[in-house]
Amino acid sequence: MTPPPSHKDILAQIPASRRTALQTRSNAKGLRHLAIYLSALLCLALWVGVQAPLWPLALLPLGVLWVFLFTLSHECTHDTPFATRWINRAVGHACAAPLILPFTWFRAFHMAHHKFTNDPNHDPELAHGPRPETWPSYLLHLSGWRYWQSAATTVVHNAKTPRAAPYLPTRKHAAMRREARVLLATYALIALSLLVSPLAFWIWILPSILGQPFLRAYLLAEHGRCPLVANMLENSRTTFTNRLVRFVAWNMPYHAEHHAFPNVPFHQLPALHEDVKTHLQSTSNGYTTFHKDYQSHLKTP
Repeated sequence: MTPPPSHKDILAQIPASRRTALQTRSNAKGLRHLAIYLSALLCLALWVGVQAPLWPLALLPLGVLWVFLFTLSHECTHDTPFATRWINRAVGHACAAPLILPFTWFRAFHMAHHKFTNDPNHDPELAHGPRPETWPSYLLHLSGWRYWQSAATTVVHNAKTPRAAPYLPTRKHAAMRREARVLLATYALIALSLLVSPLAFWIWILPSILGQPFLRAYLLAEHGRCPLVANMLENSRTTFTNRLVRFVAWNMPYHAEHHAFPNVPFHQLPALHEDVKTHLQSTSNGYTTFHKDYQSHLKTP
């Protein structure tokens, strides 16, 4: 049986002028998207902060917006949301505090994930074991507990001495250490503020805890149950979803497209999808469909 063409084969068939156009970054489009996103986050935070009528209903959507800053941070590791490099880096670093995700460390981690996608021996996303295979591990994964635990451990270790890993260049250790110490100082100030007012708890801590399971569910679809092969159109999944989810996730539901051609900015991914859609090997018709199928293969210990 002839294997399907690889992502490299498919991209080679796209005319050079089209590939160049697909890689065109835009400050205007990136900043407009960011402004709408942050406006929604700020409005919800104010709603909760002043305890306006029905304010508890805003906790979950606020949390979803907090945790889905991850998809923006992820895009910034590629320097693609904005045309100006320093804006990408500044926004990526700004996302670090609410996510407990130090950007310098995460950028190195994520580049290794792209290089070794789904490789159990080299993909750092799989360093602590495979994706959940049993109901208990699946539910624990969705809870977000392991994310928060890993994030806190990473920041504390980086503040002392970044852990040795093939994907962490030693020349970046000093920057990682400085960044982690700034984050720890930030969290110390937030902790002190809680002695005066519970505001940070209501507008950031609790919403983020509530929103994290939605991010875990979203991220599991990106590579869960995908083949352990080199072809990015097979080892990564595109999930067909609505415009709101695509907006909040910066078009990353087009995830196979992103892995096949990571230099393409978020606003060009729908166009890239049109070029490669007939060659996608791993897709799902929505996140509910994906999780129903995923659950059907879970084992009971």
